[in-house]
Amino acid sequence: MTYHTLSLTAAQRGQSSMEYLVVCGALALALGIGMANDQSVLWQLLDAFRTAYQNISYSISLPG
Repeated sequence: MTYHTLSLTAAQRGQSSMEYLVVCGALALALGIGMANDQSVLWQLLDAFRTAYQNISYSISLPG
């Protein structure tokens, strides 16, 4: 009985890992599918991160 319970728990963990993988793959595909032009969501997100990093590094470099 205990063996069956342990294998069921392991199977449930395996299923949730597969669901997580499918969702992450679908999200990566949805964001990356339109990377051909500069107006894609992923390019805009990367540009926003780049701008924010430049602003933060400039603020840190200023004398206190």
